[in-house]
Amino acid sequence: MAAQGSSTSNLKSSQLAAVTSMLALSSAAPDGGAGGGMSDPSNPYGGGYDKLGSGHGSSASDSVGSNPWKILIYDAHTRAIISPLLSVSELRSRGVTLHLLLHSDREPIPDVPAVYFVRPTQENLSAIARDCSRHLYQRAHLNFSTRMERPVMEEFARLVVNTGGLDAIASVHDQFVEFACLEERLFSLNVPQSYVLYNNPGANEVDMEAAMNGIAGGLFSVVATLGCVPVIRCPRGGAPEMVARKLNRLIMEHPTLIRSKDGNRHQSHHRPVLVIMDRNMDLITPIQHASTYQALIDDVLEHKANRVEFNVKPDANDDASGGRRRGRAPPVVRKKFDIDPDVDPFYSRHKFEPFPEAIESNGAELQDVTAKEQQIRSKTGGGGGKDDTAAAGGGGTDSSELANAVESLPILLDRKKKLEVHTSILQAAMNEVAARDVPQFYELEISLATGTYKNDAAKAKKDVVELVSDGTKGNVNDKVRLVIVYALSNGVGSSVDIDEVAQAMAESLETKGSTVGGADAGGAPAMVEGAPGGPTHGTLTKEDRARLDVGLRAIDYLKKLRSMNMIATTSDVMQTEVSGAGSGAAGGGDMLSAFMARATNQATGLLAKANEKLGTMLGKIHKHRATLVVENICEMRPNTEDDEYLYLDPRVKGDVDVATTLRNATRAPVREAIAFVIGGGCYGEYQNLQMVADERRKVTYGCTEIVDPCTFLNHLAKLA
Repeated sequence: MAAQGSSTSNLKSSQLAAVTSMLALSSAAPDGGAGGGMSDPSNPYGGGYDKLGSGHGSSASDSVGSNPWKILIYDAHTRAIISPLLSVSELRSRGVTLHLLLHSDREPIPDVPAVYFVRPTQENLSAIARDCSRHLYQRAHLNFSTRMERPVMEEFARLVVNTGGLDAIASVHDQFVEFACLEERLFSLNVPQSYVLYNNPGANEVDMEAAMNGIAGGLFSVVATLGCVPVIRCPRGGAPEMVARKLNRLIMEHPTLIRSKDGNRHQSHHRPVLVIMDRNMDLITPIQHASTYQALIDDVLEHKANRVEFNVKPDANDDASGGRRRGRAPPVVRKKFDIDPDVDPFYSRHKFEPFPEAIESNGAELQDVTAKEQQIRSKTGGGGGKDDTAAAGGGGTDSSELANAVESLPILLDRKKKLEVHTSILQAAMNEVAARDVPQFYELEISLATGTYKNDAAKAKKDVVELVSDGTKGNVNDKVRLVIVYALSNGVGSSVDIDEVAQAMAESLETKGSTVGGADAGGAPAMVEGAPGGPTHGTLTKEDRARLDVGLRAIDYLKKLRSMNMIATTSDVMQTEVSGAGSGAAGGGDMLSAFMARATNQATGLLAKANEKLGTMLGKIHKHRATLVVENICEMRPNTEDDEYLYLDPRVKGDVDVATTLRNATRAPVREAIAFVIGGGCYGEYQNLQMVADERRKVTYGCTEIVDPCTFLNHLAKLA
């Protein structure tokens, strides 16, 4: 089990401590936590068992401090858990010489121990039993990402005994780390197609129960890793209540967590509030276009588990490399970058900023670093002038300064290298934003969502039709997303209006095509051979036709939900905040002018390219539905979700009625909040929730899976 942290901000470090302890072949969690510190096989939530009852403990070399050489065996699910935590070099520093998938061809290495880190599925357990019977490795240390049910454990024990592999197993542990922690305040359960899973009308009761148990188990891993008992809040009915009650029961039944893990650090006034919400309460956020750096990367580039990938087409006129052959276009180069906000200073500071500001900051910082580098190199090169005169008079002082400058050069170069990575990413994103006129879609979607057109439905329809019918702006998915925002907006269009807007979009695409290249399901821009603008004007490619079909099915599905009042409209899911630049388009224009005035002084062509493209991405702040819910609960506002949502406290039997029991009581302020969305989340929602966070309150965001807009479109279409 994970080493327990004292706050939600330590979720990633606590999970890392658990994985590190596992790789050190430790038989217990460092602090005797809710999982790894217990070794009683009769305990259904116990985390450690020695040799399945063989009576042999781990050897001295298996202690936490020794870190012997080993092999790591994982499945696809647990690989996604480890990859954001540890790089290949960091795995090697922890003694992992080789890491392999469980279901792959593996050669015997009988003199090296193996650490298995997998889910306790029947398929995985059978593969492990085969490995043990063949004695592929010296010893097998089995670690499961979540609790192995007792019947499954007993069946596995019989299997390894019958196949003669018992003596190969050194230990078995439940680690309770069934979630991927991408950042200190961001985690995902990595449940694929989770929105489809629990909204599918054809799903049977058994499948639904298993899905809810899995989500509750994943949230229990988060709670156990943090080592504190939260207060659980959720709307009544549906998936959130099912998960909340299952999680509440899991915590109540836990023999260690419920009794002692609060300790002095987790008194009632320090306990976090876990708010479980339904994706259907706000379908616009995962669909609409983004304006901030991190969310825009996830939207227009291929971005998964902190890795960004995109294609770069070299300059056709650049023959310096000698790689271009006469009469042939230069080959497309695929670039991949791993960017972790917890270790990347620039990304940490600017990931939530509007995209133009991130561009400007990158240019300014790169210019500053380059100037400092040149200054240091000029000193080490022995340049004459004032520096030499000062050196002659200063003696040892200048010598020490020179030594410090030389020592700082590697750090400066590393910082420059990271900034250049972001320059490449910003350039790739800027190319997509400019080619697709993303700010126009963003501005119109925000206007629809915040009620700007509420009293002028005809103008709303006219503006949407004009943009989706323009073959030079946006790709197919951009236009489908705008139509969906229009369909979800309250008071701007009837069902007939939505049909007419969707038909106008489809007819325009069928007759005019699109001069803008499409994007694949993962959000990565499609690289089309030929003209930089994409497919030939007047045609609709096979891929774009498929995207249009998916989009129209998604629109039909949402129309059906809207007609049955099963989803919230945008008037309920967004609230405009007063921004520093004023409101409306004028504020955005003023900020753009100021931005461009500063941009002219920056030494990068990327900033100049932002002119006339990014103005509408500045000066507007809107609170999304999840942010409003969490804020109302944290601020304990009457006649809001704080009164309506269920209040479940694992330390108290039964439900607590806030309106009658707690409304007039003195409640401690909420210092830590965990917002969790069932059905998929997105970086835009994660960023928006930080509006509730401040120096007194930390907000962690989690979801069943993180989806980009194009992927979520596919999920909606599958339910049509």
